[in-house]
Amino acid sequence: MPAFRVQTLIAAPRERVFDLARSIDAHQHSTAGTQERAVDGVTKGLISLNEEVTWEAKHFGIKQRLRVKITEMERPARFQDVMITGAFKRMSHDHEFIEQPSGTLMVDRFDFASPFGPLGKLADRMFLLEYMRGFIIKRNAVLKQLAESDEWKRFV
Repeated sequence: MPAFRVQTLIAAPRERVFDLARSIDAHQHSTAGTQERAVDGVTKGLISLNEEVTWEAKHFGIKQRLRVKITEMERPARFQDVMITGAFKRMSHDHEFIEQPSGTLMVDRFDFASPFGPLGKLADRMFLLEYMRGFIIKRNAVLKQLAESDEWKRFV
């Protein structure tokens, strides 16, 4: 069961970072490399508890769709999104926002499994775990840049 944790320290208030992390528009901006876009459900603005969004993106040269639902939310401390349908066997992403003297510590916990039994487990260990970790790190770097500048106002 592959899982990882990424921590990103952001010099911005917790409420701002929380809202940027659930902004559909900021997400699309931060994932431009995979041409990710919201195609169904909540397709712009801020996603909230019990709402769903379907993302379409290109990973490994293949166009894919992933539908997620916000299953838990405690503003501005944390929220969770869980895959409803998509390429994974299962996927959940916990987002936590911890106040720090210098701003906000954003903690991502990503837990997933690929389909296809032993072949999926092998793919998870060989490359998918690091690919997904890199995807989250890149996304968080963009959110950090937005939150620490005046650009955040375009997305929240």
